[in-house]
Amino acid sequence: MATTIQNINILKEYLSGVLHRANDHAQNVNEIALAIAGGIIWRNTNNIKVMSREGEMKNVLWLQAGNRTLCFAYNHSTGDIEVREGSIQGTVIRSFNNTTPIADVKVFFEEL
Repeated sequence: MATTIQNINILKEYLSGVLHRANDHAQNVNEIALAIAGGIIWRNTNNIKVMSREGEMKNVLWLQAGNRTLCFAYNHSTGDIEVREGSIQGTVIRSFNNTTPIADVKVFFEEL
């Protein structure tokens, strides 16, 4: 099930949860997640959805960018935030972690 991000308060709640979980269990993405969040807000705030299970928002976000749907998800095996084409099972088009230069995040979102 997905929750549509309808206002900044819901987005803030989602991001707070992601950053809290990253600080606890995924410290290799706890910094870059904030930069990615900024890129998502910059590029599109009209059609953002996040995975929800049992009333709790999870670490998966879908962003509509033009005619493309991008899925942002944490990969537990690699320890990266992956951007996938279309769905959580889609082709990985980019991966991010705390070693990713912020300039690369900016370029990725500029090119959407």
